Amino acid sequence: MCGIVGYVGQQQTLAVLVGGLKRQEYRGYDSAGVAIITDGGKLETAKKAGKLQALLDNLAEYPLIDGHTGIGHTRWATHGGPTDLNAHPHLADGGQLALIHNGIIENFASIKLELLAKGHEFASETDTAVAAVLVGEIYREVGDLQEAMRLAASRLEGAFTLLAIHTNEPGVIVAARHNSPLVIGLGDGENFLGSDVAAFVEHTHRAAAVGQDQIVKITPNAVVVTDFDGNPAVLEEYEIAWDASASEKGGWSSFMAKEITENPDAVANTVRGRVVDGLVNVPELSELGDDVLRGINRIILIACGTASYAGMVGSYAIEAWARIPVEVQLSHEFRYRDPVITPETLVVSISQSGETMDTLMAVKFAREAGARTLSICNTQGSTIPRESDAVVYTHAGPEVAVASTKAFVAQITALYLVGLHLGRVRSTLADAELRRLARELQELPAKVTEVLKTGPAVAQLAKWMSDSQAVLFLGRNVGYPIALEGALKLKELAYIHAEGFAAGELKHGPIALIDHGQPVFVVVPSPRGSALIHSKVVSNIQEIRARGARVIVIAELGDASVLPYADEVITIPLADPMFEPILAVIPLQIFAMELADAKGLDVDQPRNLAKSVTVE
Repeated sequence: MCGIVGYVGQQQTLAVLVGGLKRQEYRGYDSAGVAIITDGGKLETAKKAGKLQALLDNLAEYPLIDGHTGIGHTRWATHGGPTDLNAHPHLADGGQLALIHNGIIENFASIKLELLAKGHEFASETDTAVAAVLVGEIYREVGDLQEAMRLAASRLEGAFTLLAIHTNEPGVIVAARHNSPLVIGLGDGENFLGSDVAAFVEHTHRAAAVGQDQIVKITPNAVVVTDFDGNPAVLEEYEIAWDASASEKGGWSSFMAKEITENPDAVANTVRGRVVDGLVNVPELSELGDDVLRGINRIILIACGTASYAGMVGSYAIEAWARIPVEVQLSHEFRYRDPVITPETLVVSISQSGETMDTLMAVKFAREAGARTLSICNTQGSTIPRESDAVVYTHAGPEVAVASTKAFVAQITALYLVGLHLGRVRSTLADAELRRLARELQELPAKVTEVLKTGPAVAQLAKWMSDSQAVLFLGRNVGYPIALEGALKLKELAYIHAEGFAAGELKHGPIALIDHGQPVFVVVPSPRGSALIHSKVVSNIQEIRARGARVIVIAELGDASVLPYADEVITIPLADPMFEPILAVIPLQIFAMELADAKGLDVDQPRNLAKSVTVE
């Protein structure tokens, strides 16, 4: 959560900070603030509860004196409600120091008592205010901001990225990173800091990852990185693969609308370069080695939320193609259940941001337990890939809307690639089948484009249903996780009750929810994949319709057997049954977006949510 940006250089700082905050507002939008050291050596600050626009309106009415050193913050509230006082930056050392923070400081209470005993006062109830006062007190003792940050960070527990500036050191920003994201933007006569590269991609494509427990000091012409003990660290520089226009809305009504239309590109870009001579070959998996992959006897997919549903789809594919037992576990449950892990276990983490704290800690746990670790991630230079033995990057591009769409589709695509690579290495699929599946995978982007044409009809359906109080989703086999994802999207965006069920569970309790007029989406499996499963789902449709449900069916083109029992039918193109989840989820993404829009809700920034969950 929370978006952080820092800048030192020759540009007018306020414009750089505001641009960085706009591109990171998806990380939190409870409040926002900036602090700037003016050329006259004064600290200018402004902060306001509410979305970023509230701060911009305040700045228009009460302009700040600009300068060339500054920090900015957009907040997802943890400690303390979303108020002006609790907004960042927080001040200390007589108003000469400003500090911003992403994360949670777990031992703030004991430190606060110690500082209160020394006579310090706190205007805010946040843990961040405690960190600011602590850094300020140490600064008065040591007279050096970098050293003050290092000593303070060594005392803090939890998850934090801290950025601080001080009027005694204009042209300097100091930061500390522990279990929370931070990247450096490298410029010419200017340097940047951010929670992710969106903070500065408008100005530079050169970035460097900040490692765990490191202190960073940036000036216009230098970057110095040490660990918490003061030992020098090496920068890991990389090139940002997209530009600022990719994270802009353009002419679309919302970022989510834009990103749904980018689903075909997300699939195509993730597949690109990974089909060689007609066979799937994922170069990144070579870091694990074919002998290791042949020796894997169990795969655990770990993820949270939408990513866990991508993992569920992937588990069906990997088991079918590679003949390895696969299970999906929620990251935040995995390491607390004392799981059985051996060197022959492959733990695959799935995270769009690469900073999901629950997943990061699960990856560390798996490595310490001796497992091999693989990351599926959309963000270059993020922490989870760097903590893993290997990484398969998705190439969905920046996803700004909080509710995931194209990143979800890209994650499933990456898992398909992993499954087919394993099937080839382990010789569990015949060469002809491997080639057929690779060919079908390459054809998916065009089929996703076809599904997008259902948009107007789905939008009309959503408008008709905008007064619905609850919507149910049913699926079976690979359609089951799509039912779960459809329900989650509706909960996230429209704030109504929505539940996804395995269709076979219907008679074991959930059918009690069916009443006259109850909307139920049913993801119908392909009859070409399994006529038995298909017939059972058709029977489920008859059961709920007999009890008055309004049935909306997602079925493949030509499946006439569902027509007599459906009130609405959304058709998807023919594809290999294992690939149909990518097609089936698109109408559900559109439906959730359009229903929320019909209710007048913000589809890009739903209440109480943030894009990247960087605290446990």
